[in-house]
Amino acid sequence: MVPEKKMNDFVSRLREAAGANLESVILFGSAVAGDFHPEFSNVNLFCVVRDASYAKLRVLASAVKWWNAQKQPPPLFMTRDEIERSVDVFTIELMDVKQHHRVLYGEDVFKNLSIPSNLHRMQVEYELREKLALLRQHVLLASGNDSRMWELLTRSVSSFATLFRHALMVLGHEAPIGKRQAIKALSETIGFDASSFLRVLDVREQKSKRRQFDVAEVFARYLAALEQVTAAVDKMLDSGAAGT
Repeated sequence: MVPEKKMNDFVSRLREAAGANLESVILFGSAVAGDFHPEFSNVNLFCVVRDASYAKLRVLASAVKWWNAQKQPPPLFMTRDEIERSVDVFTIELMDVKQHHRVLYGEDVFKNLSIPSNLHRMQVEYELREKLALLRQHVLLASGNDSRMWELLTRSVSSFATLFRHALMVLGHEAPIGKRQAIKALSETIGFDASSFLRVLDVREQKSKRRQFDVAEVFARYLAALEQVTAAVDKMLDSGAAGT
């Protein structure tokens, strides 16, 4: 289901436009993790360049616009130095890329990237708390509108599954790649009800119909589970029970 030909075409266009300025093109995200869904998943690309100035980026515009016309998000562009200096603010994102990626062109710049574990722990708790707070804001606006509530659930579940996988790592456990596996593993570790997340994934992946479920009930369980996970991770980190 991953559009290999389009990816190869884009890499060719980018190489032609960038010339020696392009160091590597890295595929990451669900297309590598094995849970790519053509309706909801994007093809995520990370492009490493030697010079990220406006003049150097502008010559890549036609290639990036072509990629965007394929209904894919613009790639991330960073220099190697920027990647190394960003591990303190993009800890989760860079760790995900490092653990699960495929080199489409050039050097594997993530192979030897070092990410301190203390920074990882801090960002996991921060992201859980931030996304929980944002979810509460948005559900107030969506309340009473079943369609908007389902959209909020199906769009947020992937991010929370990622955070659950990283919470497992922080707590010293093996972290499965797949969304369902990560949710179930953290549920078994912490002891929360994961049923709402699994139902949302079923709806998202068109394995179940929305009308089978009461969205308000699903959302209530979803929110309660997130509160429980966030509190448990915070407590374990404060107690020093997390793995190193």
